[in-house]
Amino acid sequence: MAFRAFFALPDTMVTSTGEVTNAVYGFTSMLTNLLRDEQPTHVAVAFDAGRKTFRTERYPEYKGTRSATPEAFRGQVPLIKEVLGALQIPTLDREGIEADDILATLAGQAEAAGMDVLICSGDRDSLQLVTEHVTVLYPVRGVSELARMTPEAVLDKYGVPPERYPDLAALVGETSDNLPGVPGVGPGVAAKWIGQYGDLDALLDQQDTVTGKRGEALREHAAQVRLNRELNALLRDVELPYRPDDLALRGFDRDALFRVADALQFGPLRERVLAVDPAADEAEVVAAQAAVAVTVDELGEDGPGAWLADRAGQRLGLVVDGKPSPSGADAWGVAVADDAGAAFALDLADLAPRAEEALTAWLADPEAPKVLHGAKEAWHELASRGYELRGVVLDTELAAYLCYPDQRGYDLGELVERLLHRTLVAAEPDAQGTLDLALDESSEGSRSATRAAAVVELAQVLEGEVADRGAAALLTDVELPLSDVLAHMEQRGIAADVPYLTELEEQFGTQVAREAQEAYDAIGREVNLGSPKQLQEVLFDQLAMPKTKKIKTGYTTDAAALADLYERTGHPFLEHLLAHRDVTRLRQTVEGLLKSVAPDGRIHTTFQQTIAATGRLSSTDPNLQNIPIRTEEGRRIRRAFVVGEGYEQLLTADYSQIEMRIMAHLSGDEGLIDAFRSGEDLHRYVGSRVFEVAPAEVTPAMRSKIKAMSYGLAYGLSSFGLSKQLNIEVGEAQGLMDDYFSRFGGVREYLSGVVDEARATGYTATIFGRRRYLPDLTSDNRQRRDMAERMALNAPIQGSAADLIKIAMLGVERELTERGLHSRLLLQVHDELVLEVAAGERDEVEAVVRAQMGGAADLSVPLDVSVGVGRSWHDAGH
Repeated sequence: MAFRAFFALPDTMVTSTGEVTNAVYGFTSMLTNLLRDEQPTHVAVAFDAGRKTFRTERYPEYKGTRSATPEAFRGQVPLIKEVLGALQIPTLDREGIEADDILATLAGQAEAAGMDVLICSGDRDSLQLVTEHVTVLYPVRGVSELARMTPEAVLDKYGVPPERYPDLAALVGETSDNLPGVPGVGPGVAAKWIGQYGDLDALLDQQDTVTGKRGEALREHAAQVRLNRELNALLRDVELPYRPDDLALRGFDRDALFRVADALQFGPLRERVLAVDPAADEAEVVAAQAAVAVTVDELGEDGPGAWLADRAGQRLGLVVDGKPSPSGADAWGVAVADDAGAAFALDLADLAPRAEEALTAWLADPEAPKVLHGAKEAWHELASRGYELRGVVLDTELAAYLCYPDQRGYDLGELVERLLHRTLVAAEPDAQGTLDLALDESSEGSRSATRAAAVVELAQVLEGEVADRGAAALLTDVELPLSDVLAHMEQRGIAADVPYLTELEEQFGTQVAREAQEAYDAIGREVNLGSPKQLQEVLFDQLAMPKTKKIKTGYTTDAAALADLYERTGHPFLEHLLAHRDVTRLRQTVEGLLKSVAPDGRIHTTFQQTIAATGRLSSTDPNLQNIPIRTEEGRRIRRAFVVGEGYEQLLTADYSQIEMRIMAHLSGDEGLIDAFRSGEDLHRYVGSRVFEVAPAEVTPAMRSKIKAMSYGLAYGLSSFGLSKQLNIEVGEAQGLMDDYFSRFGGVREYLSGVVDEARATGYTATIFGRRRYLPDLTSDNRQRRDMAERMALNAPIQGSAADLIKIAMLGVERELTERGLHSRLLLQVHDELVLEVAAGERDEVEAVVRAQMGGAADLSVPLDVSVGVGRSWHDAGH
């Protein structure tokens, strides 16, 4: 079934770390559907233990025509077993025995014990097990549709009863098992013979009575038919560690399920799986909901004033119902809860003046401690109604992110499920998009209040988790105050030159059409340049180019493969195809930016704090991090971001070679530290040491190799990867790395030590203590282990760089505010900050930026900050 899932689903189903998951996803989805639809009381999953079985000993050619198991599938089998372990479903395998023999044994035992049995298998040999109490669920369309093979269904499809199906299969043969049948004999003829003679033994005993060419063929292949029948008979007496009574479905290990689902990034599928947990029946779900239910207080004319005054100084949970988008935020309701389970909910569209006054004062009071889940979004929602949000002492979303940085999403309901083992009813807007805040038991007001109470309870659990992971300072001193800074940056946005963007969109559109025509001219016809199938036909059939990596649908036409092909062939079709792809992406970027311009003429991106496990900020809606800066076309897009009205210029500042400086600091390598302290060009200095020449004699090619290797080492680049990147032999790449390490031994010791330490502790840590947990460092799956080792190399360096820029942002924002400057921080992209500078403040702002960025950490090497100014983001480049 897993193998069928592997071929039914695309191999583009991969995690953000590059792990292929199509087989485990398809298998888990199919199993979930079975649990939901069939509601079994007992479950087991059988696996083949290997290719050598008693059948191959009897007939070495058995299954001999099958190709080797694809590596991308083989690596997923342990993942499937990991999922089954989390579901607490037993798995069985035995050397020398096939999975279907295990199923046959269990089916016989279960039927004898009075059970009704369902066998889900893609092997037709299992049809011999069908009885009135044993049904085979046979896949007929990938893994999405299962046929119920009852005795009647087998007889109807094959013309023989289930117990005679092996006789029919022996006569017809089985191509997938490399068992040849009688030539010229198909299922119809075989069924007719079995019906006429009773069974295969009787037919073979009387084979001389079968006339014609088919009779001759039967006699000629009788020995093979007998062997086929011997091999396709399933064993019914395999010695197993479990009997059917031991296979009762016990309920899922939810913590383990969350862990494996996070690692495989199965967000929606995880919810489907949880929904069929036999331990979470309807009564228990109701009880769990009741456990987090709250007493929703009816407030009098004074509104929440007295309620809040009675709890002055207490930490209260706050939930805001609304739309969080920076450029179109809105709030329509709030709910507040204390740690005793008392709460109130208010409809913001219908507040009495005294209630409005009390709520406004409490929200803006920095001494009134508040706990939220997603404080930045709530800030935008409240700001849209004129409320100021201050006094946030904990954000459970950020706390969960610091504890579980590799998790895919931090939804409140999921965290309550995971950490409090309870179920929250999701908020549902009505047809008009607003929420009913009337305070009856089933209302949205009650549900919002319940969520506010859950936030308070969740905060207590997460505070302990944060402390255990040494992340308390990161939360209170970095992530939480940064959330407020980012909210202001998102609200400010950055001005856009719309006429210029419109013109650029037209230019890129013209260029797309031109490159497409040039590509057509190169092959003498028009094709769909976005169709992998048509590109394969052009490249490998028409142009007879060297084959790329084989995939399910032929040969890959991804960007890397086509760039490699172009380098090898220099064909003009590829030249224009690659150019067409590049300029298409640029046009799409410009189109997205135009759609993102708000009514105020500015683009308001959203900064995500909880996306990248390393701590890096992400930019979405629109993504300003994907605007290329190394090409002139990409730099043209940056010209569209301009200084806004009332301001004089944009100022940009970024760190120079920040990751290599962190590498020098973490490794303590004196040679690398000297390189930075010398003030010389880093890569030229390192190149002079590696190639043993004077710095002036380091050629651009030599410098390029050193630069690629220096950065590559921080990402776990192998000699093979370096050879591909530099287009040199693997031996030369290895020699380059050996020469590097002989001069910079501290780097080698650091890189090997950081992986060993992470394997021992289970995590890596940045300079500032941000941890990334990597359980796969001890995985039996080599692919996962290798990926975890690369993460262990990269996380401390990239994570430290992320922490540095965040600390710098906090310092810049604080200094600008304390100095009463009108200039303001607008964007953070990678290691770069973009500010809007007010008239007459340029020198002071630059001094602030240099001081705060340069002093964000005390490293063993100086932090070099580059600054530029101009009317546009492009012109302010440096």
